[in-house]
Amino acid sequence: MSYDLAVWEGARPADDKSARRTFSDLYDRYLDGEVKEPPFERITAYVAALLERWCDLAEDEEDTSPWSTSPLISGASGPLIYFPMRFSMAEEASDYAAAMAQSMGLICFDVQQDRLRP
Repeated sequence: MSYDLAVWEGARPADDKSARRTFSDLYDRYLDGEVKEPPFERITAYVAALLERWCDLAEDEEDTSPWSTSPLISGASGPLIYFPMRFSMAEEASDYAAAMAQSMGLICFDVQQDRLRP
């Protein structure tokens, strides 16, 4: 079981309902199509920041990484990254990921809770 977050570049939606629509539109455009775009620079920098805290799953010899996919950047296209994490580490990892997104001027949407974070 995994816990998923979406992080993207753009203006902060007014509320959770607007954020859900924005996420759905971005997902359909950038991740659900046949061709993915290279991740935008800020998304790449965001992923690098997450990987400074926890290594990529493929490099996790000590079972300490919260990520459920590898490479982590594989969930990114254009201005969006959608990534799963292990449910057992979701609270700590999602808090960190949301705070990191905010510090980098990115939007974080909690897919399970259907709400903006933080």
